[in-house]
Amino acid sequence: MPDLAPLFPIILATHITLAVALFVPSLLLPFTLRNRIVTAGYQAPEPGPFVRALLWIQAHGTLVIGAGLALTGLAMIAVLGARMLEQPWLLVSLLTYAITAVVAFAVQRPSLRRLLRRENIQTEADREAWRARARRQRYVAYGITTAVGLIGFLMSTKPVLW
Repeated sequence: MPDLAPLFPIILATHITLAVALFVPSLLLPFTLRNRIVTAGYQAPEPGPFVRALLWIQAHGTLVIGAGLALTGLAMIAVLGARMLEQPWLLVSLLTYAITAVVAFAVQRPSLRRLLRRENIQTEADREAWRARARRQRYVAYGITTAVGLIGFLMSTKPVLW
């Protein structure tokens, strides 16, 4: 196996970029719903190019991003050694990332797709229900953002947890 140590800064930067990129659609899409016009009897407009790009990344890019993330993670373990996996801060970070990924892809993704469908809002009750669902998705995005921040904090400070 070639010596990857000189490439470590590039591997690390790529890994961090991919890790954040995996969650970008789940973080940003709920906030694109905020300015969407939802009125009774009005057909929702088609999403704009930015929202379509985020949806495309979420639907098609996650496999490629996830594979790149796995490869760069393995490369970092190859450079740093398997003992790195014994660090409590890293284990907590990986667990937090896994939980966040499940929430983003099993909870947030399907809910966002339903909200972005072109629906004909017929009544004021439909409008309020749509707004409540959109608000819940923003709260989930706040939670995902908090988890990403926690992971960043743990990775940068490497605290002694136990």
